[in-house]
Amino acid sequence: MFSLKNIPSTSSILSTYTTFTASAMLIRSIATEVQAIINQLIPEQLRNLLLSKLGGLYSNPSSQMTLLINDYDGYSINELYEASHTYLQTKITPSMKRLKVSKAPRDKKVIVNIHKGQKVVDMYEGIQFKWEMTCVDTKDDVQGKVEIRVLELSFHNKFMETVINSYLPYVTERSKAIKEENKAVKLFSLGNFCGDYDGAWGSTNLDHPATFDKLAMDPAVKKELVDDLDRFVRRRDYYKRVGKAWKRGYLLYGPPGTGKSSLIAAIANYLKFDIYDLELTSVSSNSQLRGLLVSTRNRSMLVIEDIDCSIELQNRQAGPGGYGQGTNDELTLSGLLNFIDGLWSSCGDERIIVFTTNHKEKIDPALLRPGRMDMHIHMSYCTPSAFRVLASNYLCITNHDLFNEIDQLMLEVEVTPAQVAEELMKSEDTDIALQGLINFLRDRKLKSENCNSGGREADLEEQNESKARERVCAIDKIGKINKKPIRKRKYGNKRKN
Repeated sequence: MFSLKNIPSTSSILSTYTTFTASAMLIRSIATEVQAIINQLIPEQLRNLLLSKLGGLYSNPSSQMTLLINDYDGYSINELYEASHTYLQTKITPSMKRLKVSKAPRDKKVIVNIHKGQKVVDMYEGIQFKWEMTCVDTKDDVQGKVEIRVLELSFHNKFMETVINSYLPYVTERSKAIKEENKAVKLFSLGNFCGDYDGAWGSTNLDHPATFDKLAMDPAVKKELVDDLDRFVRRRDYYKRVGKAWKRGYLLYGPPGTGKSSLIAAIANYLKFDIYDLELTSVSSNSQLRGLLVSTRNRSMLVIEDIDCSIELQNRQAGPGGYGQGTNDELTLSGLLNFIDGLWSSCGDERIIVFTTNHKEKIDPALLRPGRMDMHIHMSYCTPSAFRVLASNYLCITNHDLFNEIDQLMLEVEVTPAQVAEELMKSEDTDIALQGLINFLRDRKLKSENCNSGGREADLEEQNESKARERVCAIDKIGKINKKPIRKRKYGNKRKN
């Protein structure tokens, strides 16, 4: 029978509650300290792995979703598989027992990736994802037994929308960045054309060491160009929004030896863009030109060097100011313009078109108007600032007592960076190399003054001869006038009064 005597007193209840609360606070404090120690001693990746193993013991299997990503989608390569496979390179840990290594010709270093049966745990926005590579054997009517590689992606089914709309796009973008880091830039040129446009381009690795830091060009022009390139590659959505093809055109002009080809290589190395070197003399018609240009890849540069003398584009109409369309049997200016900024210009993304010339004034104005060549970059003769870059590159110096004299001579003499570099390479001794450059510049200055003096004397002599000829002509005219018979004036009969 229940008795009021068994009810604990109020003081004992409060005492018990106080003890329980104090114990809970102590446990919470200890747990916080333990968590802090664990965070300091155990790496985050290992903690995530341990939590995933423990979570797998208690998780409900029915709540897990698995996506299968095959290496091929029918007969086409599955781009999502390639992207995921590349992305998983960054998730390799020392605890993995079986890995695969490879190196393709276009790769700069050895690639390490997961192998069949290997599992990888990835965390994204606080969500845990499990990857596993498997292989499935199947039969093909043509090839017989075929092994299909499959990447299995497992996660909680409530995150399906996040996976499709956020995680997989993130994986794709990261894979692009990884490929660009490992990519070897290619130089393509026309080989033997036999009707197959894809096979017409032969390629080799572009092992050109040019970078913007090593270019001997005006610093302000260099900065303007780099800023323009950076702005171009990040404005994909902008070009789409304004309705323009995602491309950019640059005209490089200046005397031979001023670094136009080196600048092209520096742009390619900076952006990791392949180069397509197009010789217009190897192209016979507009249709062939279209086929070759459409077969080029995205993120590439189309380069036409010496555009003013590479080919005579028969494209003018008989009428003034017009451009004929030509025929399918000839290469015309309009055919080239259609690919630069016409309908065919939209066949590809993130492309750069570069023309070079030694004589800008000889280029057809139609090639230079805005929208075709967006920037005109003048590669000038060597300046004092450009010389500083060359001295750093070739002699590993940033200052010297002879620099002031060299700077003054360069303001008085026109020499190209290539000529200056050639002089600096003649000796490994800094003083000897710089003195040799000074002697070279003095010699050029003396020759220039002699030419100018001779030119002035020739001009003066020509002016004197011209005046003499004018005097002779004047004397002849006077003589002829004097020899003319004086014609008597005929008067009418006088009026009679």
